[in-house]
Amino acid sequence: MKAHKGMKPQDVAVLLFIAQYVDGNYKVLDIANALEISQSEISESINRSKIAKLIDPADKKVFRYGLLEFLIHGLKYVFPIQPGPIVKGVPTAHSGPPLNKMIVAGNEQFVWKASGGTLRGMSVEPLYRTLPKISANYLEFYELLCLLDTLRIGRAREVNIAQDILKKRLIINE
Repeated sequence: MKAHKGMKPQDVAVLLFIAQYVDGNYKVLDIANALEISQSEISESINRSKIAKLIDPADKKVFRYGLLEFLIHGLKYVFPIQPGPIVKGVPTAHSGPPLNKMIVAGNEQFVWKASGGTLRGMSVEPLYRTLPKISANYLEFYELLCLLDTLRIGRAREVNIAQDILKKRLIINE
């Protein structure tokens, strides 16, 4: 097994995608095509996640409690967000679903910069460059990514709501 040299942002996206859509029953090629990430990057990502004990090497399922713990307690420190200039883009964090239906953001909107964007707001970098483009194809996945951006940049109230929703979506069969 290769040495673990730290998690990369795309690892989080790959873990969420596996947990949301194909937990334990996937091919690297299918994930690569869905996320528009190369097969080699997906393979390396899965390997890093196995070493980090976030994927079970035997049945290829995501260790959901471990993933949730990492997302809630470590994500904002490992992959912080620094808001950029006002641009047009795809809504994220509390500006995107599902939180945009629960929280009135006022003038503070966050977006992933995108030419076909629907909202003007402060730009934030997505976890991986292909995520704004593919988010339209996977609504539940897009919502999870918005929740993660809320964990990375939100205020206490927004973060608490995002954590509660993530717990309900990631921890199944309780």
